[in-house]
Amino acid sequence: MRIGELSRATGVEVETIRYYEKAGLLPPPSRADNGYRAYSSSHLERLAFVRHCRALDISLADIGRLLDFLDHPEAACGDINRLVEAQLDRVRARIVSLQALERQLSALRRHCDEDLQVRDCGILQELVGAARGEACACHERGAPA
Repeated sequence: MRIGELSRATGVEVETIRYYEKAGLLPPPSRADNGYRAYSSSHLERLAFVRHCRALDISLADIGRLLDFLDHPEAACGDINRLVEAQLDRVRARIVSLQALERQLSALRRHCDEDLQVRDCGILQELVGAARGEACACHERGAPA
């Protein structure tokens, strides 16, 4: 199959497929007589694997490690467990960060609950004040912006 067909079959953009090839996540495809790349079902499967890993927000470096494990099925899977555990730690840290961001935005949002003119918007006043180094409603006193 050609790259466009592979793209449609996996939902991965053509440029991303080319990038994955350059990054070594996909083996180089063979070339047809006309010079076009000719992808096989193994490319389709590998690309679907990469896409699924990216949907789990696994880094390209870690996806490369997982692909190496796939290529060496006799290896122990302890490192895979540690890799996924590290990913879980990153996700959990991001959740905590996003919850703090939600609290900050909610505090900011409470400063303008009317349909006012821009000059009277409490949200913009808070943001401008923070840009000037003043305390902002969305950050506790002494907390970094």
